Amino acid sequence: MMKDIEKPEVKNVTLAVARKRDIGLQDEWKVYLINNNDFPIENTLVASKGYGEKDGEQQRTSILRHYLDTIAENSAVLIEPIDPSVFHLNNEYWVSYYIGRQIFDKRFVFVPDTIREENITFIKELEMEGVLHS
Repeated sequence: MMKDIEKPEVKNVTLAVARKRDIGLQDEWKVYLINNNDFPIENTLVASKGYGEKDGEQQRTSILRHYLDTIAENSAVLIEPIDPSVFHLNNEYWVSYYIGRQIFDKRFVFVPDTIREENITFIKELEMEGVLHS
């Protein structure tokens, strides 16, 4: 039964959308997975997609899947670049990984218009500015 399946809580693993500023050029935006645990996480899979509507029309992006292997303790890894033209959508990242033989998974969603100037902070793990998922 589904109620008998133990779902462990994801701790110290989060996502960030960070920008690299280029003087005179358009900013580069990228999505990172941050592991703030004192141990690595392994066999990490990330599925990303965007969905929502604009001007009354439903919009969806392609579903992208990424395999990140082992992510060292207290580190961050690049998942994918992200185009600012999809910031008006729900940008969803489903993250699954192992710690030992236990699987963990969590859905992270950057809701529409979350990735905007007033939400940008300095992300010390990346030494970049961006929006950290809470």
